[in-house]
Order: sequence, then structure tokens, then C-alpha cells
Amino acid sequence: MNTDILIIGSGCAGLYCALQLPEEKKITIITKSDLESSDSFLAQGGMCVQRDESDYESFMEDTLKAGHYENDRHAVDVMIRSSKDVLADLLSYDVEFNRDEDGELLYTREGAHSNKRILFHADITGKEITSKLLAAVKKLSNVTIYEHTAMIDLLVKENRCYGAVIENADSEIELITAETTVLATGGIGGLYAHSTNFRHLTGDALALAVKYGIALKDIDYIQIHPTTFYTKDKTERSFLISESVRGEGAKLRDKNGNRFVNELLPRDLLTKAILEQMEKDNTEFVWEDLREIPEEELNSHFPNIVKHCKEHGYDVRKECIPVVPAQHYFMGGIKVNDVSKTSMEALYAVGETACNGVHGKNRLASNSLLESLVFAKRAAKDISKENTGLEKTKPADIYTEEYWQMFLRKNMQAYKEEQALKENYKELVLNEIEKAKEAR
Repeated sequence: MNTDILIIGSGCAGLYCALQLPEEKKITIITKSDLESSDSFLAQGGMCVQRDESDYESFMEDTLKAGHYENDRHAVDVMIRSSKDVLADLLSYDVEFNRDEDGELLYTREGAHSNKRILFHADITGKEITSKLLAAVKKLSNVTIYEHTAMIDLLVKENRCYGAVIENADSEIELITAETTVLATGGIGGLYAHSTNFRHLTGDALALAVKYGIALKDIDYIQIHPTTFYTKDKTERSFLISESVRGEGAKLRDKNGNRFVNELLPRDLLTKAILEQMEKDNTEFVWEDLREIPEEELNSHFPNIVKHCKEHGYDVRKECIPVVPAQHYFMGGIKVNDVSKTSMEALYAVGETACNGVHGKNRLASNSLLESLVFAKRAAKDISKENTGLEKTKPADIYTEEYWQMFLRKNMQAYKEEQALKENYKELVLNEIEKAKEAR
């Protein structure tokens, strides 16, 4: 297959990027699972927005402080100042956020935020945003989407990307050549025993970055979410108990029912405190107490959390629930600039798989959706600019279809050994993470 722009991943970053690209361009989106099995659908808390100019300094400081001041200040500035533009786009795609009785947008606050600046849709904000973006993409005649289609390699020659090798829904191995490729492959939770991520998100783009020498950044910066619902089933994806719950007054208690920490600490510090308490109490979890939150607020703001806990035998209105830290978010990734370009020509990276420096060492709650959207749009605008010149040479003019078919035949045996390939990619990523840790 041949396409103008190949987007690998169907989360909010990949979808929003597609929506911002020129309609005359042929766009192909592939996704490893079904269209709704992206972590974007799982985001509960909300999306940060700069409310007005007076909020800028505190928004910047909150983000930097949470990131241990290792953030790229320019990238943070771009994100904050672009937030209202992104919000306007989302509203144009019929994304609905909670509003007050007068129809004004409601804002909430989460851990480490000094002000209420987070828009939300009950406790399924990610699903609301991503589903509306998906609906908008499906209306575009220039976009083709392939589900259950995995990237297994990149087409690379002389530090330029020409597309990807894929395994389609029928387990057939094919090539997709493209003028421009966008990696939007999500996180790395599938590499860990306990994670809030979908299990098929295994850092494939990172493995290929290691393979081809594409620059990486901060890949040892892996965020643990402090409060996920505890279950003995180790194969079950960890269910996230949102930051917003603690923002609205939930308390954390030890095995004796005593409060032991400030619940609004940044996630890394709160995680450390919880793990220390678990070790002290010799338990596999601590208790989270939602009973101080009014029942009306629980039902309107956190209906899915209430439902999930009830399905697992807990009534949050009457009793505490068991929670435990789990791998949640990846702050590092493929190094990109402020328009999401990687160190490889014709290759961009957006969303969780990319690292533009916004998050630093630790992500501020509810910055992830905003960051993904802001820099996905910037990627799209840069790709549009890059593809407007008549002097642009298409990949097919340099390396013919016969060239890439020969490439495919040469590597076919390795591609067919699926399990060995998966283990190799996993080892590449985990080894690189360990090397980054040791180098600090």
C-alpha cells in the first residue's frame, strides 16, 4: 500500500493529528487492537486549560514543580498558551464537558494544582474526547483506518522513514510506504506486571527507535499512579481511581484506619508514601476513603468508579476501598522538538510515545490529554508545511516498490517469528530503560 501520511495509533493524539491535516492528503491510520482500546479512552480525571492570563504563572509553576524542574520550559509554555485553541477545537467536535446551572464550564482541581483549571466529563473525560475525535475522523473521506493491524518494523534508509512493515488483521505481513509517518503508539504498560494501560501497549515504537538509532529522551521516567483498585488477579488491567477523587476530598488510610499522608502531593511523592506505609503495615494495599465526598457528587462526577467498586463488592458510600500503586504513564519517549519531529527525517512522534520535555521527571495530573493534543496539532501543521513544496520528492521516486519488496523478502522469516520478535523488542526497551537509569 501507498499513502501520503501514515499514522500508527488511534488514540487522541493520532486522531487529532489526522483531523488537522489537509483533506487532499491520503491518510492511513493503523491500530494494534480495536479503535477503542487506547489509553486515551481510559483517562478519567480531565484536561487542563489556562483559564485566563492570571493563571499562566501558577500553571507553569505547578507543571515545573511536579516535574522536579526538569521540564523543557519552552515546551510547557507552548502547551499552556495553546490550551484554549485546543479547547475551541474540541467544542467544535461536540466534545461535552461538565457545566454549571448557567451553562458555564466547570473546573476541578487535582493533586499538585494550585487552582481549579481542569475540565472534565464525569469520570470518563478521555472517552468523551477520544470518541468524539474518532467520530469526526470517520467522516473524513481521505482517511482509511485499519484495526487489528500492528507495526512490526519501519522502512528506513539513510536516516529517513519511508513507512512501515505491518501485520494485518489476517496475520499477513505487508508494506505501507508513506511520505510522512507519525508514531502515536501510546505507552509501555504491557511491559509491566501491574499497569493501568491496555496490555497490548508494549513500547514497539521505542524498540524500533533503539534499533534505528532514533534519539530517545528520559525513557527511565515512568510514572506510577498511586491509587488503582487492588485485585488479586495479576492479569487484570489495573482500574484507576482518579486523582480527582482525592481532589474532591477522599482520604488515604492505613490498615488501622488512620490517615497517613497529604493526599494532594505530586504522584511520585504520594506513591512513595503509600509504598512505605504498605511495607510498614505488611499489606498489599492501603485504604481509600471516599465517604467524605457528598453522595450527589460521587454519582455525578465519579459514576464509573462507584460502579466498578460495587461490581467488586465495595460500596464507596459506606466503606473504604483497597488501592495500590501501578505503572501508569510514561514521561519519556522518542525525543521530539516543539513540532513533534524526531531525529529521523519524515518521522514524527506524538502522544505518550513522544517526549518533548513538557512533563519533566513527573507528570502533573491532567496535563497528558492537553499535551498530546497540543503537539499532535503542531505536528499536523508542520507536516502540512513540509508537504506543500513542489520540490518535495516522494519516497516512491527514490526507492521503488521492487526495492521494498526485496527488503521484505530479506526480513520475512524474522517477521514471521512473532513471539521471538516481541521478546526481542521488549528486551530492547527494558535494557534501554535500565541503561538510562544507570547513566543518571
